[in-house]
Amino acid sequence: MVEIAQGEAGADRPERSPGRKFLMVILMGVLISIPLFTVWLLNYDRQSQSETAQRSIVSGWGGQQVFAGPKLVLPYRARVTESVEENGKTVTRTNIVTRELFVAPQQVKLDGELNTETKQRAIYQVIVYDTAMTGSATFRLPDDLDRFGVTRDQIDFSRAELRFGLSDARGLAGDNQVLVNGQPLALQPGKGLGETGNSGFFAFLDGAALESGTIEARFKVRFKGHQSVTLAPHAGQTEWTVRSKWPHPSFAGSFLPESRTVDAEGFKAKYVITNLALGSSLIMTEDGSPVQPMRARDMSYAEPGYDNAVAASATVDLIQPVDLYGQVDRATKYGFLIIGFTFVAFLLFDLIGGVRISSVHYILVGAALVLFFVLLLAFAEIIGFAWAYVMASLATIGLISAYSASVLSSWPRASVIGGLLAGLYGAIYILLSLEAYSLLIGSLLIFVALAGVMFVTRRLDWSGSMSRPKA
Repeated sequence: MVEIAQGEAGADRPERSPGRKFLMVILMGVLISIPLFTVWLLNYDRQSQSETAQRSIVSGWGGQQVFAGPKLVLPYRARVTESVEENGKTVTRTNIVTRELFVAPQQVKLDGELNTETKQRAIYQVIVYDTAMTGSATFRLPDDLDRFGVTRDQIDFSRAELRFGLSDARGLAGDNQVLVNGQPLALQPGKGLGETGNSGFFAFLDGAALESGTIEARFKVRFKGHQSVTLAPHAGQTEWTVRSKWPHPSFAGSFLPESRTVDAEGFKAKYVITNLALGSSLIMTEDGSPVQPMRARDMSYAEPGYDNAVAASATVDLIQPVDLYGQVDRATKYGFLIIGFTFVAFLLFDLIGGVRISSVHYILVGAALVLFFVLLLAFAEIIGFAWAYVMASLATIGLISAYSASVLSSWPRASVIGGLLAGLYGAIYILLSLEAYSLLIGSLLIFVALAGVMFVTRRLDWSGSMSRPKA
């Protein structure tokens, strides 16, 4: 009786069918996707911390600057009629109020060189610049001024103002100069332009020459900022030439340079923007709308004119050649591909090779694959993305290969897993480097892998049961 009981207890139990094993592997993959998503959140959090650190580094230096102007602002008297109720009767009153007429120049020529440097704190760094925007502007009132609801006799030319807009006035240096018809003007803080949130500076001037002629302004505005500079144009014709020794520019906004040269020594770009392209009059009774810096990575595929922040700006973005958080984010999206290929390899050893592999083995291997991305992020912040990728790949391949040698009871089998992982990590790095062809290469990889699995398992009875003989 004892022998029979022992025989029954030691008898081999039927195993799950191949189909059930396949479903189990899919379930393990779904479970592993949860910590993989957590890694993505970790990368997003580290990126947010990096941006916060960058803002801290440049605090007091200057933000992503938006430059606008110059514009002439002329106060004028307007007659306003209003109806009010007095003692049960409607009374019409006419009041004289003072309003502002905004006059954009006929032509503006701007020239500026961005002198860049990299500021760093701990593992974080940010690009800052110092520039002197020099230029000239010509103002003239149109002959048909009355078409805009204002006549010359309503304007107080003696109280004219010349306004410049700069989104972050903290970046203004102390050697700014403005000359009108050859005469220097005393600059005053505040009263900027609407395009820059009314941030900037202005100068009083006598606009009597504007009654029957033109006013020419020459200026030099020196300011500091970081990462990008944006021009909010408003003139009959705007010519902006910008240059820098920084070799990695990106041109954003709705206006691109007419000509540009970019090489290892830096870049030079020239913009030519006409009033017809802007779609706004040179004479306005209201100030412009705020313009936000529009970096290249923030651009959308909206139709031209969909957003004023895009439609009336030209941005030069001083980008970092390698955005490590963006690369880690893209690499993490291929995590499902790595996990899927590896799990399929283990499943084939189970189904074809006769090796018993439990769900715990899959979970531990999946955890090691997820840990790769954590190591990648941690190392990339210190030594850069390329070397971080190599170190994280070698560590993960070594760990899983050593573990596979025990699980699969064979170093040759473990070398297959190691070779598969090496090929996968190499292919993923190529996908990250060749962004334009990533979809094509990824699709071909999945197709080849699927074809291989279909060929190897073509005679497998997925619904049948499996049993292994007693050792």
